[in-house]
Amino acid sequence: MKRTMYIITAGSVALTVVFAVLFANTRTGAFYTLAVTFGTVAYHFLMRLGVGFAFDITMKNRADYNSAWFKCRPWEKKLYKILGVKNWKHRLPTFEPKVFNPKLHTWDEIAQAMCQAELVHETIVILSFVPVAFSAVFGAFWVFLITSLCAAAFDLMFVIIQRYNRPRIIRLIKHR
Repeated sequence: MKRTMYIITAGSVALTVVFAVLFANTRTGAFYTLAVTFGTVAYHFLMRLGVGFAFDITMKNRADYNSAWFKCRPWEKKLYKILGVKNWKHRLPTFEPKVFNPKLHTWDEIAQAMCQAELVHETIVILSFVPVAFSAVFGAFWVFLITSLCAAAFDLMFVIIQRYNRPRIIRLIKHR
């Protein structure tokens, strides 16, 4: 997953530059559209990598999973059941699987890493809406809003997975 993220990021940045240069030299509308499209994709991937990196260097996978922020709310279990989280949670990719590997880390370390992952994805959800501001310059408000909503929804799934799984990990910690 990590390698794929880097490849998509590099490719979208490169294609943004290529189509921006082509547009600047030809003033062809298709090149403009492609430059803006790949620029938006580049933003989303660069932002995700940047947010993850910032949390990694500041938190180092250390978080207080007993903090009120990370506590499961009474209504969450019902929501997870309605969403069928148990049926799809294993289908989503993990950026760095070794961080959640119980052969390499204690359950306590994994629970802390889960908290950091939740914070990363919550931050990404918020920053997914920055491109809506791009519409002031480039137009196409609805396109930017819809892509931002889709990007935010994607990362919200990862928040849900962390919040769904963490109580089980905490029970394991308390049981031992």
